[in-house]
Amino acid sequence: MANKPSNVLKPLAEKVSDNPSTPKVRLIEIPHTLSVRQLAELLQVGAIDIIKQLMRNGIMANINQAIDYEAAATVAASLGFEAHLKPRTAQKSASVIGELKRQQLQGEEASGLRPRPPVVTIMGHVNHGKTRLLDAIRQTNVMATEAGGITQHIGAYRVEVNGQKITFLDTPGHEAFTAMRARGAQVTDITILVVAADDGVMPQTLEAIDHARAAGVVIVVAINKIDKPNANPELIKQQLADAGLLIEEWGGDVVCVLTSAKEKRGISELLENLLVVAEMENLRANPSRPAVGVVIEAEMDKTKGPLATVLIHNGTLRLGDTVVVGTTWGRVKAMFNDMGKQVRRAEPATPAKLLGLNSVPQVGDVLTAVAGERQAQALIQKRLEEMKQESKSVKLSTLFDQISAGRVKELNIILKADVQGSIEPIRSSLEQLGTEAIKVRVIHSGSGNITESDVMLAIASKGLIISFNTGCEPGARRLADVEGVDIRYYDVIYNLVDDVDKALKGMSEPTYVEVIDGRAEVRAIFPAGKKERVAGVYVTEGKVTRGVSARVQREGQVVCESSVSSLRRFKDDVKEVAAGYECGVGITDFAEFQVGDILEFFSREKAS
Repeated sequence: MANKPSNVLKPLAEKVSDNPSTPKVRLIEIPHTLSVRQLAELLQVGAIDIIKQLMRNGIMANINQAIDYEAAATVAASLGFEAHLKPRTAQKSASVIGELKRQQLQGEEASGLRPRPPVVTIMGHVNHGKTRLLDAIRQTNVMATEAGGITQHIGAYRVEVNGQKITFLDTPGHEAFTAMRARGAQVTDITILVVAADDGVMPQTLEAIDHARAAGVVIVVAINKIDKPNANPELIKQQLADAGLLIEEWGGDVVCVLTSAKEKRGISELLENLLVVAEMENLRANPSRPAVGVVIEAEMDKTKGPLATVLIHNGTLRLGDTVVVGTTWGRVKAMFNDMGKQVRRAEPATPAKLLGLNSVPQVGDVLTAVAGERQAQALIQKRLEEMKQESKSVKLSTLFDQISAGRVKELNIILKADVQGSIEPIRSSLEQLGTEAIKVRVIHSGSGNITESDVMLAIASKGLIISFNTGCEPGARRLADVEGVDIRYYDVIYNLVDDVDKALKGMSEPTYVEVIDGRAEVRAIFPAGKKERVAGVYVTEGKVTRGVSARVQREGQVVCESSVSSLRRFKDDVKEVAAGYECGVGITDFAEFQVGDILEFFSREKAS
């Protein structure tokens, strides 16, 4: 049940007549439904050519829109293909197994491996019913214990369906899901994407899809709130197809279940489908070996000391075991299950709260059971050395060196643009730059400023961020600086594509990175001559210096990029003003200030 149907759409054969003058007839299998993009990939032609052929047949469709077999077959025939209907067959997922899972199964004897329960994460847009759906599954009132009905922390819960167990991670959203990946932990096997039938696919829904895809996790869709009078599940299915998720009913291989968490409708069907997906994923572990797991929650309790909620991936954790968690260690003094009951052991895919660590670990830290204190100290030292040597992210300035050394085989890009219409031509141009040595993938794209979620995805996927005519939120900028994420800003598509192309070929010229010196908010506007005006601002971050480069942002959009022409405190000209003070700022060749505008002051330095 893969989420990439285009991977399995390939031409069957080429049939050539004995007469050399007879044109080739190429046989092709087309599913009941597919998107315009998938048809273009299948026929190995440009998407524009497909759209033109559809228009000639009276069908208006965009690149992500789903079309039926008849329309696709007509287009194929006009391009010299003989189309046949592809039978509906379930496709096994080829999801990428996380690095942790690969490590834990290396060297395992087949005789020791046993089926294990799937680990499921629920993701989706805020207020689409994620917690209420989990509440319906667990038959307990989770929402009553959470402020405002919105999930505030990460919890792990187990349910039993027809004698088989399923472990659920109740996350606050894809940010937490990706934060754990950023620390090297692939926690989830299956993601339930919750979409409200009365609201539709929202920006956060699309982000959740991209985060799940980047992790290689199988997606199961739950169209929730079907009890609402204005519910429109068919519209949701179309929106999902536009986003690249083609459900089984439409000829794809993404499981989709209609649910109402409020009325507890579709819950049994959802759980049964999760078990089917898990069976096809062939999830296995060895309960006889020492435990390996990951931290999903950690805290300092005033009376009990450091506590860590861990999810065991492989092996069995027992009371009294010595464990290394990230860069701390300890001996398991007590364990509690998700119901708060004390237990003596935790098997694969089991969540447990541990007591006995020397300090509080971080979410996403890997837990490993060892023989004793000496082995624990040796493993901690090894992890510390690996952390020093590890490159957290890819930088465009050193990309060719990393490719040559074999450290990078895929360039993951998060693309943010000012408008949605700019994204597709940039994405298409970038993905055509890939070579045999390295593939270029745009794993997430969207309009608007760069957010912390974008930076977290870049950290988790070891990718870089490209900004086209848009800015970066202050929190995202700080996180990128701390984690070393490369953010590149462009206002010309040619320059953007050319820079990436040169980096791939090792022809990059010295590059310059942008350093944010300060930010200020416009609170008043004053005349300064016949046509000129200056902005009365409050400096919120850093400092503003006369002559420094500046951009004016309005409602998240850049309206001007120039430099500071004048800087005054009261009646005095000054060279710089620090955060926490008010001043008057003039921008070269710009006078159309509005109250509420954000001024961002920056300089460019040569990249190391």
